[in-house]
Amino acid sequence: MTGKKKFISPVFWVCILLLAGCSENAKINKVAETPVEEKKAKLLRKIDRKFENPDTHYQLGKLYQADGLWAQAENQYSIALDFDPVNRDAQAARIKVLLDSGDKPKAELLADEYMSQAYHSAVASLRLGLAFQKELLDDYALACYQQALRLAPNSARINRQIGYYYLSRGQKTQATDYLTRSFQLDPRQPEVAGELGRLGVAVRIPRKTTNKTKKLNEIVDQADK
Repeated sequence: MTGKKKFISPVFWVCILLLAGCSENAKINKVAETPVEEKKAKLLRKIDRKFENPDTHYQLGKLYQADGLWAQAENQYSIALDFDPVNRDAQAARIKVLLDSGDKPKAELLADEYMSQAYHSAVASLRLGLAFQKELLDDYALACYQQALRLAPNSARINRQIGYYYLSRGQKTQATDYLTRSFQLDPRQPEVAGELGRLGVAVRIPRKTTNKTKKLNEIVDQADK
């Protein structure tokens, strides 16, 4: 009887150690796999409590978009826009997933619609452009910036943004033109002065910005808020 106990005991402890190891591995795998799913679950619970919150649908759409779930992402962006028709981030993200899913005709149709919605507002056009650029839709972003500039040609903010756009694409001549114009309109832009210096432009402080131009800059700067 004593001999049997000595034989069974090591086997028993080996089994315990194996089970403990499996349990620990399961915990590690669970931690590694759950953060995004936990975020989705949290957003879905929020939607259950308040379905009409456009920001929650947008955030859920971004998670689906990151996972390559184009249909689910577009559906969430569409719902977000039902509750907030001028949510520029949702508009741009919706265009992105449609293009990524291969539905270019629908993407182009909606992009034209969204740009038309913003056509009479420099701020709206700038915001849509910024949203497009965040989704790496540079051609649409530039079209919105140019639309904004036609509405507010004396906006230092819009000229600056177009300058930065061209700078990010390595088009230094165009970048210099717009950044120079921006600095002329508002010389209180040390970051623009720095970029112009790196581009080899000798910066000179122009005459004081007019009150009208200052007011316009303040209005357009609201696009960042």
